[in-house]
Amino acid sequence: MSENHTEPLHERIDSLYRAESGRILATLIRLLGDFELAEDAVHDAFAAALEHWPKEGMPENPRAWLVSTGRFKAIDLLRRRVRFDASEEKIAEQLESRSNEAIRLDDEGVKDDHLRLIFTCCHPALAPEARVALTLREVCGLTTEEIARAFLLGAPTLAQRIVRAKSKIREARIPYEVPSTAELPERLDAVLQVVYLVFNEGYYASSGASLLRADLSSEAIRLGRLLNELMPEPEVSGLLGLMLLQESRRAARTLPNGELVLLEEQDRSLWNRELIAEGIALVEGALKSRRFGPYTLQAAIAAVHSEAASSATTDWPQIVALYTVLARVEPSPVIELNRAVAIAMRDGPEAGLTLIDALLTRGDLGDYHLAHAARADLCRRLGNVTEARSSYERALALTRQEPERRFLERRLSELRK
Repeated sequence: MSENHTEPLHERIDSLYRAESGRILATLIRLLGDFELAEDAVHDAFAAALEHWPKEGMPENPRAWLVSTGRFKAIDLLRRRVRFDASEEKIAEQLESRSNEAIRLDDEGVKDDHLRLIFTCCHPALAPEARVALTLREVCGLTTEEIARAFLLGAPTLAQRIVRAKSKIREARIPYEVPSTAELPERLDAVLQVVYLVFNEGYYASSGASLLRADLSSEAIRLGRLLNELMPEPEVSGLLGLMLLQESRRAARTLPNGELVLLEEQDRSLWNRELIAEGIALVEGALKSRRFGPYTLQAAIAAVHSEAASSATTDWPQIVALYTVLARVEPSPVIELNRAVAIAMRDGPEAGLTLIDALLTRGDLGDYHLAHAARADLCRRLGNVTEARSSYERALALTRQEPERRFLERRLSELRK
């Protein structure tokens, strides 16, 4: 195949890796029964694709080809290990004996594999802090650094948690399956947290050249829909509603050149009304149950925003009231920050600034760039240029995202005029 044809194919393989590697990994873990072996098999399969597809063409079902290739690569690896470790021979024979079995690789089967893997990673035998970290890394493809930032931890500490969790799954022979109905509730909180964090990383990327990562947010919504079918509990519906309402704003959150657009400045005609309608229906159903929690409350806040024609006509008193309840249900410095911003919109920037300064004085959000950005904005609105500049500079030093960096630099530039 000529070089001109090879380059686009390489791009398609890269795109396939980003979109499908998590699901392929999930299927290979089911087939191989080992995290590390499956991870190596995924990389070997994609390496084989880069070698063979330019010459032979992309197969009709690339995902099935990659799963099959990865599986046989793993069997070959185990066969080579036999001479060093006789115990590997039995494992290789078991895997090879399945090679003639029909493997269900349609979309529904792959979805089930992904969900099974999430529930496996969220098994109650694992330490609570390890469940979410392992799932985000192995199922959802977030880097160790991205997950560490979400938990405000160092990357080495987070990496150790993941290694220990994998070892526990192997040593305890934790089954790779969706648990029974009776077992679901004890894992649900961790599963919902995983889906929520994946969506957040897609909705507002913690670092990189783009504000948005559509692959992650769409995957989180897909998993949310599967969960809502599996167990339509109020908080499951609330989380799905929250994600749909947030996702409805995607087209308005950036300019065509990728620049950030704040909520108050967004063109609301670009908001997806179908997603808003679906999200509001889910939220209303969850609220009526009176068994809702933090995801439903956040979704209710998003619903109030979605129903307003502009920032000025938003029902800020209702949003403040919802944040007040949310802060009681799930105390968090970030929720307190969001409440302070809402109070600034309701009562004026000075009222919000007092609350944010108290948060920063406590030390809870000293390294959280959005706290400093929010403080800078309120100082700017009050005409306190010196304080605004100082807070913008602090936020700029902490952010790892390019669109956010450019936005903060523009704000600083405007203060100098």
